[in-house]
Amino acid sequence: MSVVKVIEIIAESSKSWEDATKLGVEKASKTIKNIKSVWVKDMSASCKDDKVNSFRVTLKLTFLIK
Repeated sequence: MSVVKVIEIIAESSKSWEDATKLGVEKASKTIKNIKSVWVKDMSASCKDDKVNSFRVTLKLTFLIK
């Protein structure tokens, strides 16, 4: 039987939501092993001088508990 845990993190990128997702998983994988999936729960962006300057994603990471 497998047991998984789900955590929620927020990641940010100046490039795109896709890049923010990749950066979030890469950063989390430095301390969390066996990441099996990621679900993008929410996306948002912040603006400065009438332009989008950062993309944020709320991620749910699923990883296997040993």
